[in-house]
Amino acid sequence: MLLGEQLRTIRLRQDIDQQQLAARAGMALNALKNLESGRGGTTRSLLKVLRALGREDWLDALAPQISISPLQALARKPTRQRASRKPT
Repeated sequence: MLLGEQLRTIRLRQDIDQQQLAARAGMALNALKNLESGRGGTTRSLLKVLRALGREDWLDALAPQISISPLQALARKPTRQRASRKPT
């Protein structure tokens, strides 16, 4: 729901109505309404709307840069979960 509200806010700030944005994004008006109201939508619809609004930068937040490769993660020594037992 929050994502839909943010999309709607951006659309209104750009002074675009839903019909204009749907046409600009190349999608059905009902699909846009569903996306904005939080009733669901496809990833494809979201991408179309983001591109039409000039907000492709949001995609960076959805898929952050990988700082370590999976192979490097496997090669790392696991962090200790417990203290070692001391001899009594």
